[in-house]
Amino acid sequence: MADNMEKPIEIKCTAEKGASVPVYKTDGAAGADICAFIQQPVTLAAGTSALIPTGLCFAIPQGYEIQVRPRSGLAAKNGITVLNTPGTIDSDYRGEIKIILINLGRDPFVVHNGDRIAQIVVAPVIRGNFVPADILEETVRGTGGFGSTGVGVSA
Repeated sequence: MADNMEKPIEIKCTAEKGASVPVYKTDGAAGADICAFIQQPVTLAAGTSALIPTGLCFAIPQGYEIQVRPRSGLAAKNGITVLNTPGTIDSDYRGEIKIILINLGRDPFVVHNGDRIAQIVVAPVIRGNFVPADILEETVRGTGGFGSTGVGVSA
């Protein structure tokens, strides 16, 4: 990665050894893989979720967040995804990162220590200045939501 594209993020392991530092698997990857750091395998039965420790704490600079996202291969092949996706890790949080995995597949899925379970993306944050208003500017869409623009293939 080019130096001007990198943001230093300090990492502390909650345990003496064994937690894996997140890794970008390709030069073009937006997300870095983050791994499970567990003493015993965790079995996710179909339809269940679990909080999976990573053994890592981050010092995220103010003005940034880390977004936690599913790994596409786990989702496509096993129905494993991140429950609150994208999850946000705020810059002032210093506790251990834990990933909420859910099994939306039909078969049990076993998470082992060191498995790549999610990906994290470092992103800038713009805070809104919420200003009360009596009237909002009109748009073509207006108040239409939840499929109001159509469902399916466009002609």
